[in-house]
Amino acid sequence: MRKWIIAALIFAAIAGCSSTEEKPAEDTGAATTPPATTGGATTGGATTSGVTGSGVTGGQTGGIPSSALKDPRNILSRRNIYFDYDQFTVKEEFRPLVEAHAKYLQSNRGARVILQGNTDERGTREYNIALGQKRADAVKNMMLLYGATEVQIETVSFGKEKPRREGHDETSWAENRRVDIVHSGE
Repeated sequence: MRKWIIAALIFAAIAGCSSTEEKPAEDTGAATTPPATTGGATTGGATTSGVTGSGVTGGQTGGIPSSALKDPRNILSRRNIYFDYDQFTVKEEFRPLVEAHAKYLQSNRGARVILQGNTDERGTREYNIALGQKRADAVKNMMLLYGATEVQIETVSFGKEKPRREGHDETSWAENRRVDIVHSGE
């Protein structure tokens, strides 16, 4: 009986925390997609120019080589999914990127990823941790729909603790509202 009471108290505490979250400061509008940066793994966006098909198979049979993860011409070298202010829905422009990484996982069952959810600096620490987790979970759920397995994907939220760009403007905030895909061994 004591275990049930403790479990109920823990559940109530968790539920209580989620119901007292504060909303972040009002959005200033402006950019919805951060500017692209240079350098393979940190490039934002999900363009597939110069890549055949979904950017994953390229005529291969069987597993996709891990070298595709580092090829700047391959969509798999892009590792960031950006989000609108106070949102955790994967935008249409990033779906090919999520699909490509899911297909990579599907073709390489031993491969693993960690999805790191991040937010901008606005809002409380608790609110941002929860929002970062929702973003990571949204990407995970999409990857599962595209064929990755549950055991291949781990999610974590850093909230506002790991900004990519320091600053207190919309450009900085837009770069910090993201999920980073980190493949195991990187």
